[in-house]
Amino acid sequence: MSDATARRLRLRAWRRGTKEMDLILGPFVEAHVDGMDAAACAQLEALMEENDQDLYRWVTGARQAPGPHRALIGAIAAFIRDRPAPR
Repeated sequence: MSDATARRLRLRAWRRGTKEMDLILGPFVEAHVDGMDAAACAQLEALMEENDQDLYRWVTGARQAPGPHRALIGAIAAFIRDRPAPR
């Protein structure tokens, strides 16, 4: 993965349109983007094409994520659930 791809993913994660998704995707991408291969980055980019309302419902478990996004949504939800609360 290129530095440009990592920068683009960070920017998109922190500037979603809803503060809730900024606070969910931003920290996840910060923690994981440098270790992602090209396929994982492409999967993340595809996920970020979804609208924030759907993403929020999937991450919170209010709705099940569609098959192509299910594993990544599960990883994001686990990351958010397991990280320490901000102070």
